[in-house]
Amino acid sequence: MRSSPGWDPRHLAPGHPDATKAAVQTSSTLSPDSFAVPGFDAVVRLVSRSLHVPLVALVLNGGNAYWFAHGSALPPHEPRMLHPLYLEAARSLDPQVVLDTLHDPRLQGSALTPGTTQDPVRFFASEPVCTLTGQQIGALCVMGMTPRTELSESEQSALRDAASLIGAGVVLRSYLGRTDPITQLPHRYAFFDDLRRHLHDEAPHAWVIAIDLAPVQRFNAFIRAMGHAYADELMRAVAQRALAWLPPDTRLYQVGASRFAAVLPDRHVEADTTRLDDLVSRLRQPFDCLGIPLTIQPGVGLLKINQSELRGGDPLRLVMNASHEAQHSVRGWAVYDRKQDELHRQQFFLVTELAAALTDRTELDLHYQPRVDLESGRCVALEALARWQHPTLGQVPPSHFVALAERAGLMRSLTQWVLERGVAQLAAWRRDGHDIKLSVNVSSTDLDADLVGRLREVAEHHKVGLDSLELEFTESTLMEHSATTRRHLTAIRQLGTGIAIDDFGTGYSNLAALRQMPATSLKIDQSFVRGMGTNHHDEAIVRSVAQLARNLGFRVVVEGVETHHLYDSVLGMACDEAQGFHISRPMPSFDIPPWLAAHRGMPRRADALSTPL
Repeated sequence: MRSSPGWDPRHLAPGHPDATKAAVQTSSTLSPDSFAVPGFDAVVRLVSRSLHVPLVALVLNGGNAYWFAHGSALPPHEPRMLHPLYLEAARSLDPQVVLDTLHDPRLQGSALTPGTTQDPVRFFASEPVCTLTGQQIGALCVMGMTPRTELSESEQSALRDAASLIGAGVVLRSYLGRTDPITQLPHRYAFFDDLRRHLHDEAPHAWVIAIDLAPVQRFNAFIRAMGHAYADELMRAVAQRALAWLPPDTRLYQVGASRFAAVLPDRHVEADTTRLDDLVSRLRQPFDCLGIPLTIQPGVGLLKINQSELRGGDPLRLVMNASHEAQHSVRGWAVYDRKQDELHRQQFFLVTELAAALTDRTELDLHYQPRVDLESGRCVALEALARWQHPTLGQVPPSHFVALAERAGLMRSLTQWVLERGVAQLAAWRRDGHDIKLSVNVSSTDLDADLVGRLREVAEHHKVGLDSLELEFTESTLMEHSATTRRHLTAIRQLGTGIAIDDFGTGYSNLAALRQMPATSLKIDQSFVRGMGTNHHDEAIVRSVAQLARNLGFRVVVEGVETHHLYDSVLGMACDEAQGFHISRPMPSFDIPPWLAAHRGMPRRADALSTPL
């Protein structure tokens, strides 16, 4: 709807002979910056049906009017006359009821004709519209073309309720459009309006600053622990400190649940970085909210933007990148880095591409790396390793896309795909007579009660024994929640499935928890194994850990065996299996059968021990 205020009829008394000429040109289409109430159309339809009236208008006490006929907005650019009675209703706290306008002395000589029809209005009623604080802003008017003998109590109640809804909508519009209800600071819509005005009127560029209270997870932890009232008080306290730091006449905006922003004067921003240090120092001081002290983890981001960059861009997204990076830095503030931003955008692009790849399953593949038994020298297991060949980016490193899957909540889907693809391939190899096991990496997000059912379902579908599978969990995953973890691991072991502690030595190395873990094997991290040739400490670590694990009843697997010297070294230790490039690099599934056929076995421990020195 759009309205245009016209002549102000307040100088005419009701019933004045010229009242019919008093006009406010109104139309039913609002411009973006004019009045609009959320849900107004629905309220109009309800009141139109409840009171059986064809015409409804919202008249503001400033002279603007918005018209509806039969519940629908009137066509635009249709002028209509606004009688002084409408203005009187819009400025009165008392409801108005005119059962028959022909018998009302205020309308003598001036028929109430809104311009929507040639027939005069014979019935008129209004109810004041007020905000939640009681401030009157206008009136909701209803009209009919036939007179009435009464306005029933239920109809009056419906009109009052409709006016109350519109009043609440006015407050909601104010909050959504310009003001945050908690801090009473201007909202992000106001920020964008003022930033555009600043760039257009005052300067060729602007410095935008963003202040993040804390990482999202930590802020949510505040709410879970202390409640919303505490979080609201914290927001107000942070706003006060930020306002005290800002230059005079600089507005602070609340642009997110835990984020503020401001447009700084273009003076000494780049040269005088000590002011930013001062802001971070202020924000890092403890806050006393509702008698409870709290220290936050603020991040302050800074962005220089000109008018051309604003056009079609999102400065809040850009400066948010800087404030996010700053939260994890010692300094606590950072200037927007375009290269870092591009990296974040590429990661988001890869997340969406990975989700699509998991759906169509044409880009993902599994490679398999053999593990050999040191007693017999033969291959006894294969570790399934996911590979992603992107159509435009090429080979995406597993370390990259697996980490993205973890952060994006795709890890369960990726694990399920690996299980289904790997177990299906294992079934085919075992039908061909290859007596091998399959090892699959499993994330911490998969370690729940549902994992047992998923394992059983996949194994039954492909007719594979659960004892031919092994799940690899990182050391940190297994030690993180010991009681719950042990319960889930025990259920997996009861299926007959093996459990390996992967990358041992890089996590918690909690020996007390280790002895209680129902694991079957322990994989010593390759970072120690690779260093054995040049570092005596690494060799001592591998030898000691292997002996400890063996004594605790684990089967010991050594990763990262990339040379024959390393292989010879582990032959003389308390190790059971070896895995690494010296034995074989990971291979696609079609290369495994030829490799198994050609593989004559690695040197055995017995051979190594019988070789004279």
